[in-house]
Parts: sequence; C-alpha cells; structure tokens
Amino acid sequence: MSAYLKNPAVWQESWDRQQQAFMPDREERFGAMLDAVAAVTDGDAPRLLDLAGGTGSISLRLLARFPKAQVTVLDQDPVLMAVAESSLRDRGSVIDADLKDGGWRSKLPGEPFDAVLTATALHWLPAERVSELYAEVREVLRPGGVFANADHMEDEGLPELSPKLIARRAALRDVRYATGAATSWPDWWARAAADEQLAAKAAERALIYPENRHHQEWNPPATWHVEALRKAGYREAGVLWRGGPDAAVAGIR
Repeated sequence: MSAYLKNPAVWQESWDRQQQAFMPDREERFGAMLDAVAAVTDGDAPRLLDLAGGTGSISLRLLARFPKAQVTVLDQDPVLMAVAESSLRDRGSVIDADLKDGGWRSKLPGEPFDAVLTATALHWLPAERVSELYAEVREVLRPGGVFANADHMEDEGLPELSPKLIARRAALRDVRYATGAATSWPDWWARAAADEQLAAKAAERALIYPENRHHQEWNPPATWHVEALRKAGYREAGVLWRGGPDAAVAGIR
C-alpha cells in the first residue's frame, strides 16, 4: 500500500468490538491458541503464520506476549490487509494470497513456522479444500510445530443444547447492536467503504467478494476437523479449547 492508515488502532478497536459481539469468548480462544504456541516454543521469538489473518488480530496479541516474535499475516481481503499492514508496520509482514489455490505457500518466506493459527475463517472453504489445506499447512510447520483452527464447531453430543446456546448468543448480540455497544458486520463494512483512506480498498474487495460473501458457510463438528488433521499427517490432533458451540482444534506436526 502507498501509505499507512492514519488511525489503524481505531480500526482495530472497531473490528475487535464487532467481532467480540459476534463471539463473546473470542479472547478466550485466542488465549488458548497462544498458550499452545508458548508451549511448543523454545525461546522468545516464535515464528507465526497468521492464516487468513484479517486485520492481524492474532499476530498483534502474539507480539504483545512475545515482542520479538516474527509474524506473517496471510489474507486476501484488501480492507483487512490495509488495517493489518498499518498496525504491524515493521513488526511483521502481510501477504496477499488466496487459500482456495494451493500455490499460496510459494508466497511465504522460506523458513518453517513454529505455529500456524487461524480463527473464524476457514468455514468459507468447501470440505475437500479444508482437508487439502490442513495437509498444506503441515508442510510449512517445523517438526513439533502447532497448527490451530478456531471456529464454529458444535459438539455432536449436545444436539439440543447447542442451538439454544446459539440462540442466546444471537439475542445478546442483537441487544448490543440495538444499543450501539457494537457495530454489526454489514455496518462495519459500510463504514470502511465510506472512509477516505479505505474506500479504494473496499472497491477492490467488492470485486473479490461479490455481495460481501466469500462462499457458502460450512461448519462441521470438531470431530470432523480432528479426523481431517489426523488424515493430513499430524502426529497429534485434538480439541484445544471449547466454548459452547465453538471450538479450537489443534494438530502437532
């Protein structure tokens, strides 16, 4: 990008509030994933790939814990990448790549990563592509490195409770929107499109994601993801964190 945003911290804050309204336990899932990074890291400078990392939310939190960390944010959204690049500046790199294309790995730096983390992003991909992606991620991890994916992953053992938890969360979210405590998803994008610095990026985004959609959402249970990780060759795979109908799964290379 030609120039950094004037107030990236403000855009980060508004994004976090919008996301937090949608996922009240967002920080908890981040914390669990960062704990996993700390557990597999020898030293104070872990190498992180923030996969489909958006504004760099995960990277910024890792840098707060490990100031010497080396972070790479990979995404395709021009608006979110502009916020990430302005927020990180010389503390990390931002790479433009489409995860639907297996060639995304060719854009990465040569050294393997200690951790690859992603949250609330891969549900836009179809099942067969997620399975392929899990295997591709394994190849960019060092031996003993960790991959974690946090998203909507219901517990198959709670078929009646899960919808009730989702409905309760939605009701609380609607109250936050109605009172102005948080900006809704469409309103956040409308504000970005109206911003002098982000308007051009929003126009680029509209060409990539017509009608503000990536793909039809696909949210299998956590058991599906754990099995996919095992099939992809991870020597360990399991549920790292759970919060009601959401979970984070992890695999160790």
